[in-house]
Amino acid sequence: MTDEALALAAQGGDRAAAEKLLEKYKNAVRGIARGYFLEGGDAEDIVQEGMIGLYSAVTDYRAGGMSFKNFAYLCIHRRIVSAVKSASRKKHLALNTYVPLIDADGQGIELISQEDPESVLIGGEERGEFLQLLKKNLTQAEYSALLGYMEGLRISEIARRENRSEKSAENAVQRAKKKVLLLLEKRER
Repeated sequence: MTDEALALAAQGGDRAAAEKLLEKYKNAVRGIARGYFLEGGDAEDIVQEGMIGLYSAVTDYRAGGMSFKNFAYLCIHRRIVSAVKSASRKKHLALNTYVPLIDADGQGIELISQEDPESVLIGGEERGEFLQLLKKNLTQAEYSALLGYMEGLRISEIARRENRSEKSAENAVQRAKKKVLLLLEKRER
């Protein structure tokens, strides 16, 4: 049976056909995956993404176009590249590198940092010192907007709480975040 026929049989519910294709192209997935690096992952994570791409090729193949082999290679490659790009996006950095702080009232807040939390703040005394450093280096508008942001408030809620426009609140948060990152970098030196 050809690969094309196996793919069509798999789409019709033939599990043995699907397994035969997955087994046949497993080494191709490993070969393609070898050329990529997944930030925060290992080689098996890339292979697994490639196998998902291969499975998509099995389920999405349509006769009459390109050969199954070329379609499978295309699906594998696209899935791996997509995973690598997704893992390296900076927009996910904040979710993975936050530092919890406790403000003067004992309320929990979060501060985004690119450093390891333990190396940025160790112990309660440094937390208090750091909050004082924020108060000293940020304007009152930036400080209060940043606290609202770290509490999880939306910009519209911060603006309403601070009695200012949303644009003004957004600008205050952005300025504060930049200043905080600079302060963290200086503390590391």
